[in-house]
Amino acid sequence: MAANPEIVYGRTPTLECLRAGKRPGRRLYLLRDAKGLEALAAAARGLQTVYCTRQELDRIARGGAHQGAILEAEPLPVIELKAALAAATAESLFVALDGIEDPQNFGAIVRSASACGAGAVLFTKDRAAPISPAMVKAAAGAVEHVPLVRVTNLARAIEQMQQAGFWAAALDAAGDKLLWDVDLTGKTLLIIGGEGKGVRRLVRERCDHVVRIPISGLITSLNASVSAGIALAECLRQRRR
Repeated sequence: MAANPEIVYGRTPTLECLRAGKRPGRRLYLLRDAKGLEALAAAARGLQTVYCTRQELDRIARGGAHQGAILEAEPLPVIELKAALAAATAESLFVALDGIEDPQNFGAIVRSASACGAGAVLFTKDRAAPISPAMVKAAAGAVEHVPLVRVTNLARAIEQMQQAGFWAAALDAAGDKLLWDVDLTGKTLLIIGGEGKGVRRLVRERCDHVVRIPISGLITSLNASVSAGIALAECLRQRRR
C-alpha cells in the first residue's frame, strides 16, 4: 500500500525536490497566471500539474507560505546510522541534534549543514521536531540533498560513531575549549543542543570535546541554528585551510 504523500511548499523547496530525485513527486500545484514558475514547470515535466487559485493553494498548504508552488511527494526517506557510517569518508562531517524541537531551527540547521558539506544530520526519535512541511520549507531544499538519520538513543549513537573513528564535539556555552582551538578536519560529529536546555548531560559526557563560541556582547546566548551555522562555517574554514 502506497504511503500517504507529504506536502512540500515554497518555490525553492519544491524545485529542489523535483531536481534531486530523492523521492518521487506525485502532483504539482502552481498558482494560475503567476510569473517566475517556468523552472518548476520544466522540472516537473511528465508529472501531473494542476493550476490553482491562491485560495486553493492556501487550503492545500494549510496556511504555509507556499509562494505559488506546492508539490505532493513521497515521504522524505530517513536512513539508518549504519548506512550513514558505511558511506562516511576520512573527512566526513556529521551533525547531531540533541532535542531541537523547533521546526524552523531543525530546517535551518539542515540548510547550513548542506551548505558546509555535512554528510548527514542525526536527530532523535523523541524530544525532536518532526519532519514537517514547515521544517522542509525552512531547509530551503537542503533536506533533498543531506541524508537524515533518525536515532533512538543519541548517546549510544555517539559511541557507535566514535568506534567508527569519529571525534564528537558538543557545542555548549560553558565549554572548556574555544571552537577554533579544536581540530575539526577529520571525521567529526558536531552536536547541537536544544533551545534553552542545550546538550544533555549524558550526551555531553560521551563527547571528546565540549566547545564554546566566544561571546563579547551584552547578549550572552545564541539561537541554536545560529550557533550551528557558526560552528559549521568553522569546520569548513579548517578543512579548506
